[in-house]
Amino acid sequence: MEFMGFVRPDGKVGSRNHVAVIPSVVCAADVAQAIVRQVPGTVGFFHHQGCCQLPPDLDRVTRTLAALGCSPNVGAALVVSLGCEGTDHQQVYEAIRATGKPVEIIHIQELGGPSRGIQAGIDAARRLVCAVSGLQRQPVDVSNIVMSIKCGASDSTSGMASNCVIGYVADKVVDCGGTVLFGETTEFLGAEHILARRAVSEEVGQKILGIVDAMERRAKSLGCDMRKGQPTPGNIAGGLSTIEEKSLGAIMKSGSRPIQGVLEYDDMVTDQKGLWIKDTPGREPEILTGMGCSGAQCMLFSTGRGAPQGFPSMPVVKICGNPHTFEHMREDMDLNAGCIIEGKKSIEEVGEEAFALMLRTLSGAMTKNEAIGYVSAIDIYTLGPVI
Repeated sequence: MEFMGFVRPDGKVGSRNHVAVIPSVVCAADVAQAIVRQVPGTVGFFHHQGCCQLPPDLDRVTRTLAALGCSPNVGAALVVSLGCEGTDHQQVYEAIRATGKPVEIIHIQELGGPSRGIQAGIDAARRLVCAVSGLQRQPVDVSNIVMSIKCGASDSTSGMASNCVIGYVADKVVDCGGTVLFGETTEFLGAEHILARRAVSEEVGQKILGIVDAMERRAKSLGCDMRKGQPTPGNIAGGLSTIEEKSLGAIMKSGSRPIQGVLEYDDMVTDQKGLWIKDTPGREPEILTGMGCSGAQCMLFSTGRGAPQGFPSMPVVKICGNPHTFEHMREDMDLNAGCIIEGKKSIEEVGEEAFALMLRTLSGAMTKNEAIGYVSAIDIYTLGPVI
């Protein structure tokens, strides 16, 4: 089996050919937004970090921004630097340049302020768009797939239908020699021992237990039990009663294959194959960024109550487990898994539909959130305070 992708100079394969505009700090975001508004073919990563943070977080933000630019879904990149930020904008630029892609950088303060920065950025972005606009898709084997998975705005149908469909696709991708990434460490709580049993080694199993423990201890350090924020009010209204119940449904989307290891939030996929955990929170802007910076070419996103958002560079396929939600939000949901709840189709039948839809998406078909431009959910998961 094959899909049609963009083969990059470093050998990675992308499903999109965006020119990324990457502000190195929140203070440069307005300039980056102005550039994106003026230049078709660009996408922006408008985050809220980059200064007045502790060194570990500044390092994480730097690495995440670099990884977003290195994503195979990005054909070229423009780094927008203010000039006095805490992140290492030169490191971001050099990391992207090392992939062989076209990349430029502008420095707002050196140029004389935002207005001149906007003009210089527009000129640079136009050059980059022209440089990659003629690239053509090529047939590539499905073993090149890097698929990320998530569930959000879940209800009681998620764990019985849409998560099961994604689990079916995850197993199929792994069996085809591809890579599957799943996260939401907060939603392993109460089911982490089940995941640990699927680890390829005791060391990996202990790491799975360790990231869950660290996430829970972080909440307790603020005098809170994580169960006070999970399940969310929407989950509870949708019929989920406890975090354990939610977790048991959430892990269904990982399928049944062995877990090869645990990746850090800002890690990029290099030669990893099989099923991997990425240590992320569950909230959409942060986990979407973590998966986007991994090099995932697409995401399969399970929802019951209807989460419509996408991501700038990574198409997000919405698979809805609730038939009523699908009908009510038909213009936002990509696939109806609610027919499983209604007894009209099996998990395997809808799983094959989802796999075929994913291949079409990887080959260029737009998702519903891409078609309406609902693609700006981004933020970077950091651990320390803003200072």
